[in-house]
Parts: sequence; C-alpha cells; structure tokens
Amino acid sequence: MNKGEQLYEGKAKKVFQTEDPNLLIVSYKDDATAFNGLKKGTIAGKGVINNKMSNLLMQYLAKQGVPTHFVEELNDRDTLVKKVTIVPLEVIVRNISAGSFAKRFGVEEGIVFKQPTVEFSYKNDALEDPLINDDQALALGIVERSELDTIRTYALKVDEVLKEFWKDAGVTLVDFKLEFGRLPDGTIILADEISPDTCRLWDSETGEKLDKDRFRRDLGGVEEAYQEIMQRLIKNIEQR
Repeated sequence: MNKGEQLYEGKAKKVFQTEDPNLLIVSYKDDATAFNGLKKGTIAGKGVINNKMSNLLMQYLAKQGVPTHFVEELNDRDTLVKKVTIVPLEVIVRNISAGSFAKRFGVEEGIVFKQPTVEFSYKNDALEDPLINDDQALALGIVERSELDTIRTYALKVDEVLKEFWKDAGVTLVDFKLEFGRLPDGTIILADEISPDTCRLWDSETGEKLDKDRFRRDLGGVEEAYQEIMQRLIKNIEQR
C-alpha cells in the first residue's frame, strides 16, 4: 500500500490517502507539543514507539471486543487504518487525580477514585478543546445519544482491559485520552492512538512518570521513559 496525497498534518501524525478510498496511512512523527501547542519540542524515537505501542494495544483491545481502526503496521512509523470520520470529542478516562483534574478541582495528585470518571472535551483547537457535557454535545449536534452511549461503554471497557494489562507490567494507568470515529455505515470504532502521549503511566512501585508528563514538566529522561514503557509492553504481550 503506497502513500498518496497528504490529507492532514497534526501535532504528532500525518495522514495520507491510499489507492483504497476506505483506507488511510497514518505516519507518526517525533514532534512533541504540550499545553495546546504552546510548548514544542522533539522526543527522539517517539514516533516509532507510539506507532508500535498503539498497534499492539489496538490489536489487544480488538480481541477483548473493542473495535478499532487498525488494519496493518507497514513499517516503524506508518500504519494502515480504516478511514473514519472522527467524532469531535476527546474522551478522557481517569482512575487517579492528576494533571488538569487536580488543578481544576484544587486537589493533590494521586487520589485513587472509587470508580473511573469519564469526561469529554470538544475537539476544537481555536477554542482550546473546552470541556463539554452530554447535553451540550447533543445540543451542538456533535454526536447522537446512541453514539454517546456506545463511546462511553467502549471507553470504560478500554479502561478495564488496560488497567489490568498495565498492572501486570508493573505500571499504574492513571488516566488516558481516546478518540472515536464513524465508519461509512455509521459504526463507532476506536481511532487515533494509545501511547505515552495520550496516557499517564506511573511505575507501580516508585510512582515514576513514564509518559509525556516528563516532557510537559521538564523532568528529563523523556526518551528513556518512552523506551522503558515500550519494553514493559512488549514483555507483557509476549507473556500472554
């Protein structure tokens, strides 16, 4: 499958047409951004790790009943995916207080919730991705009620599956962001990526951050953290 016209370039990925109108190629970059693009940099090898991690986890989730856009990994940075219309909602699932949640509600990081929380933000760079609730999303025509129910169900299923997966790798899944898309027939499937860019992953024993927070907060050791989390993922996959 060959790359055709570039359709889109985002903060972390490029998207290309293929000869099949129902398939696209996603190419992962090493570029890193934070705070809605206010902070920019490069994380060496990030594109390779995010590509491979997303593909492995997407395949794992598909086996657990969560349909995804993954079709085939083409090389270290490029993956063939099903073409979808992205639902303009970022779906954030949180198991522990951290990041913007802790700041927004004035609580410390590390509070373990009695149950996972699901929140949505409206995918709109010009508006800086504001938080949005179910009624607002429905009022704006972003999504149908049945789609919203499906998205929430899948998001919680992803959380259930990945919490257990990462636990076995000595990692705590703190929170993560998902995106979903519609196939031409309207079917909702998981899209975008699952990586240290989109998940908060803490070492279960030390609490060390093994994700993009090392870049956001200038903690250093960013490349090493990404490599460490990838090694743990591969080892865990091989043991299953």
